Amino acid sequence: MKKLLTMALAALCLGAHAQQNPILPEMHADPEVLADGGRYYIYSTTDGAPGWGGYYFTCYSSKDLRQWRYEGIILDLKKDTQWAKGNAWAPAIEKKNGKYYFYYSGDQGERKAIGVAVSDSPTGPFRDFGRPIVDKRPKGQKNGQQIDVDVFTDDDGQSYLYWGNGYMAGAKLNDDMTSIDTTTIVRMTPRGGTLQDYAYREAPYVFKRNGIYYFLWSVDDTGSPNYHVAYGTAKSPLGPIEVAKEPVILQQRPDQKIYGTAHNSVLRIPGKDKWYIVYHRINPAYLDKKDGPGFHREVCIDPMEFEKDGRIKPVTPTN
Repeated sequence: MKKLLTMALAALCLGAHAQQNPILPEMHADPEVLADGGRYYIYSTTDGAPGWGGYYFTCYSSKDLRQWRYEGIILDLKKDTQWAKGNAWAPAIEKKNGKYYFYYSGDQGERKAIGVAVSDSPTGPFRDFGRPIVDKRPKGQKNGQQIDVDVFTDDDGQSYLYWGNGYMAGAKLNDDMTSIDTTTIVRMTPRGGTLQDYAYREAPYVFKRNGIYYFLWSVDDTGSPNYHVAYGTAKSPLGPIEVAKEPVILQQRPDQKIYGTAHNSVLRIPGKDKWYIVYHRINPAYLDKKDGPGFHREVCIDPMEFEKDGRIKPVTPTN
């Protein structure tokens, strides 16, 4: 499962061998991670293209989380899909039944949609399913985009799909992992909040700890230094979500030239209650709006801890 990532603690502790942020070369955003076969894999939005115009996804792998090897382009929307024209954004990956299912956002032309591609290997080649798995808003939702997909598989083996910019939706995935049970679609958008605390924008991410379902999301615009992560909890994988009393868990540190810290995934050391958050931030050389801060981002990782009652402690983003 993508939620579990065996981590070498030496790569993250202080000292000569400490992990340095950012962890990937060049510019990437919306990171997703997978542990498989003794290696670790990161999938992300390929950044740096004006107007978020990237059209392909890459993969990097590592044995120690410090030295990352470029594995190449794993899915080119222009060449490998029949429906997506570009805007290759915010992927998710899940290994199940010996197959790797790669979910992603793409531009269908008139609107955004979410697709899925399948492979026998974490580095591909991935074969696109041929049509979107989600291509319209949930019933009753009048605005927002079908982007920013996440997948969570519960202890009983049931998998769930989550998505949405401007709204948050969730549904059960069918056993084929390439379609959803449309009868289970539910709007899950956390209500209320402001841009200074927990007003939902995008990027849902779900994990489970000690029987509690945690829902993380991003607040404000990805090009804003204020872009940050808030969270809530639920008693079931499809909510309802109760916003945490202190919901903001990751935000900018201007004193360290760290800005726009959000759109995350979460990593756990198998067998231990050790957790980390993987996220992107704005490259500080591109803070001015004319320089495109929203598509000049870089991937980072920092520890994430919990209080005894299960509350997530605020994360300190570092260099």
